[in-house]
Amino acid sequence: MTKEENEKRLEYLRGIVSRLPDKPGSYQFYDDKHTIIYVGKAKNLKNRVSSYFHTEVDRFKTKVLVSKIHDISYTVVNTEEDALLLENALIKKYNPRYNVLLKDGKTYPSICVTNEYLPRIFKTRTINKKGGTYYGPYSHVSSMYAILDLIKELYRPRTCRMPMTKEGVESGKYKVCLDYHIKRCNGPCMGKQSWESYQENISQAREILKGNSRKVIRELKEKMELLAEQLLFEEAEEVKQKYLALEGFVSRSEVVSHTIDNVDVFSITSDENIAYINYIHVSNGSINQSFTIEYKKKMDEPDEELLQLGIVELRERFKSESKEIIVPQEVEIDLEGITFTIPQRGDKKTLLDLSIMNGKQYKFDRLKQAEKLNPEQKQVRLMKELQDKLQLPSLPYQIECFDNSNISGSDAVAACVVFKKMKPSKKDYKRYNIKTVVGPDDYASMKEVVFRRYKRMQEEEEPLPDLIVADGGKGQMEVIRDVIQDELQLDIPIAGLAKNDRHRTNELLYGFPPMTIALKTDSELFHVMTQLQDEVHRFAITFHREKRSKRALHSELNEIKGIGPKTRDELLQKLKSIKKIKEATLSELNGFIGMAKANIIFEHFHPTDKTEKG
Repeated sequence: MTKEENEKRLEYLRGIVSRLPDKPGSYQFYDDKHTIIYVGKAKNLKNRVSSYFHTEVDRFKTKVLVSKIHDISYTVVNTEEDALLLENALIKKYNPRYNVLLKDGKTYPSICVTNEYLPRIFKTRTINKKGGTYYGPYSHVSSMYAILDLIKELYRPRTCRMPMTKEGVESGKYKVCLDYHIKRCNGPCMGKQSWESYQENISQAREILKGNSRKVIRELKEKMELLAEQLLFEEAEEVKQKYLALEGFVSRSEVVSHTIDNVDVFSITSDENIAYINYIHVSNGSINQSFTIEYKKKMDEPDEELLQLGIVELRERFKSESKEIIVPQEVEIDLEGITFTIPQRGDKKTLLDLSIMNGKQYKFDRLKQAEKLNPEQKQVRLMKELQDKLQLPSLPYQIECFDNSNISGSDAVAACVVFKKMKPSKKDYKRYNIKTVVGPDDYASMKEVVFRRYKRMQEEEEPLPDLIVADGGKGQMEVIRDVIQDELQLDIPIAGLAKNDRHRTNELLYGFPPMTIALKTDSELFHVMTQLQDEVHRFAITFHREKRSKRALHSELNEIKGIGPKTRDELLQKLKSIKKIKEATLSELNGFIGMAKANIIFEHFHPTDKTEKG
């Protein structure tokens, strides 16, 4: 691979990483042949996967893995525990090459089932495929020990390391050890457990290690029932204890309920141009496949039609033979021997919700990718969304919002902020001193400012805004409407942002009479609207504080007999604050306003000083 090709590969991978969600899940790395070479889990997918591509990564094995990655996929789940269980299921299914080699610079343990005459089952970090079959590796060591403990409890495989042969067992060469006496081994070395029985136990243990626990449970149940029919109640009870132990273990360790087996799940998420279809396959109680495809719409095809195409495409691609398909809506498609289920509650509904979440996340990732390449696309999308919500005649390119600020009517001011293309346009912000209103009357103040602004814009033929937002409820909207429509005869849409009992903005109002517009409080559009509201609050309060502070300065200087408004303004212009005027020396004041007035001010602030300080 040339340097240019490698840079292009890394740029592609970093693009995927930048779009990963901040959610738990499993991620998969692929090589140049699109074979899974690594499966991992993460509490936060974005943080974990991005760590592989930091320039300061110095672990050799990590660098080797990163050099082989050509593509990345992932599956979002609800919890970190689900991410772990899903990772285990995928590792068992694909046995990725680099899962054994890499995790914090060391290999994780695996479980080995030896190829001996009487196989042993144990954990190991050394892989020698000639000596046995290996399952894992297990990145979550406690789950590996849980499986080992279960196998030891159910099947009691031998733990001694002595090489054993058929001839040695038949000739009585071996003797039982302590494990036999404390009932941790059934003594196959001395024929106290038959070779056939021992091999049956090992076979069932292998199925559990492969993730086929449900298969073993079914076999145990069948055997238990058969023994009961034959009136072999002691043997049936022994099998029953194994059945219950395995059933309890499986119910605690699966991503999906054990009642769901060999099922396909499909969901669809779409917009005007593209449909995203997510596919999840569940086998033996665990998710072992998750994939999303997208269809670009040509003639506004309905979701039902596109979902049918997606089901056929994905089942063929993944060679699915599932007899049950979970879907979110009715589909008119005839597949022989297939049952379609639309769950309303329970485990299958949880699984459908997970598929929908993955489809929405994929759509969101693709949208972020497009908007990263073209930042204006996001702004246009938000303007179009607001236009559709309010049914505006045109895109709200320019939005203006007003707010008042006063304390008991004193120093009353108002502010107007302007957003263009859903972004603050600070050069267009305006500040207003309230001139005609006496006392704390917010409605009258709002009416004055709105009239002044749009009357001037009307006279000077400036472009009017596409939307005015009242920072308040129906009362503020009505005041603005009176001015805009009744007095100025202008046609400008007016919306309002209303607060709940906790003084938090929780709804958007529009129309006459005003109606609540459905808007999710965690949506991007709602965040823009609250940003508009926060910005006009900040701008109005800042202006009010400045005016109040300036008035305080003027009032203190006005109390000094012999100092007029001209001298006061000149001094404030030079020194900016009362504090600096107080700290100024007599000679400094003389330089600004002359000796006579300097003496008056200096003696006012320093009544006990008759000589110049400093």
